[in-house]
Amino acid sequence: MTLPAVLGGNPVRPQGPPAWPCTDPDILDVLQNAYREGWWGRYQAGFCERLENWLKEYHHVEHVFLCGSGNYAVELGLRALGIDAGDEVILADYDYPGNFLSIHAVGATPVLVNVEPSDWNLSLAAVREAIGPKTKAILASHLHGGCVAMSQLMEFAKERGLSVVEDAAQCPGAMIAGRRAGSWGYVGVLSFGGSKLLTAGRGGALLTNNAQIAQRARNHLLRAGNIVCPLSELQAALLLPQCEKLDERNEHRWKNVQALIEALRGSIGVQLFCAGRLPAADDLPAFYKVGIQYDATAFGLSRERFIRAMRAEGFALDEGFEAAHRTRSPRRFRQGSTLTEAEGAHAGCVMLHHPLLLESTASVLELVVALEKVRQHASEIHAAGEQVGAFPSRDRQGAVD
Repeated sequence: MTLPAVLGGNPVRPQGPPAWPCTDPDILDVLQNAYREGWWGRYQAGFCERLENWLKEYHHVEHVFLCGSGNYAVELGLRALGIDAGDEVILADYDYPGNFLSIHAVGATPVLVNVEPSDWNLSLAAVREAIGPKTKAILASHLHGGCVAMSQLMEFAKERGLSVVEDAAQCPGAMIAGRRAGSWGYVGVLSFGGSKLLTAGRGGALLTNNAQIAQRARNHLLRAGNIVCPLSELQAALLLPQCEKLDERNEHRWKNVQALIEALRGSIGVQLFCAGRLPAADDLPAFYKVGIQYDATAFGLSRERFIRAMRAEGFALDEGFEAAHRTRSPRRFRQGSTLTEAEGAHAGCVMLHHPLLLESTASVLELVVALEKVRQHASEIHAAGEQVGAFPSRDRQGAVD
């Protein structure tokens, strides 16, 4: 087998990872139309209303609120649920860091719990263990192609009188037990950030079927005659053609991920998140990031050097999130369960960025070729030390206040 690119060999993908957003003539048409007709700078041009209506119909929800970011949508959802100072909100210790901060933004306290060993998503058993007298809500994120068992979570939450925020920012269009991700919770959240599957550079949306929650969200959004943190008409117009292609693209991505699962079957040290808990017949995963459970000891190479070597081969891989208990002051959260699996995710998650999944299956399977090339030369990459293996890694020890 030829040398890995990180040791001077030729990369598997000399062209590097595909760009995002991808080239799309429909997006160009929107931009040209906006300039030609002059509506790109208007407060109202009808596109936000069209997007809201599309999201309502697609998710089978009654109320949709567009806003300037997914982060703000989470905060808005918490406020609309009446979460306030002194309340507690349960979330996975391994989660998007902005969710921890959104809980603090409303004055509540995050309660950190463990994740499932199969896919490193929120553990329902850990949620049950963490309930306390101040607990008012659960924030459930679907991460890296995995998903939370929403039917069981909602049943438990209703029994205990708890609200649920469902963060579907990473999986627009996904199906969980026959329902769209984001439509299960008391509120659901979408993100339209620059790297997301539906992208407008920035933006987000809050979904709900509850009229009282919707009214509270509306009151928070409309202040002093203005919409707080709005989505622009141009952003909404750019999202509409992407929405129409979302199902087709999600199917294509899932087909390619299934090919990766099969190609990596029996591979030591590397397993995709979604392979740990395979979807049921009425599920359809969505992949903003393809989560990889990476075992450095079994593979024979540190995660940092593995990522460095795979990047040199032309693939967009990154470390996963940092576990909140490792980076936040203990004064800022309550630990609600053991965090053993979250610690494993902190140390062992690797993420593949999604644009590759829209290419051909043959192109996607080049990832496996690169991975095996790196595996075969793992000892040489390790021995080369700092000269080839120094990948800038976050300080994962010190807590910040």
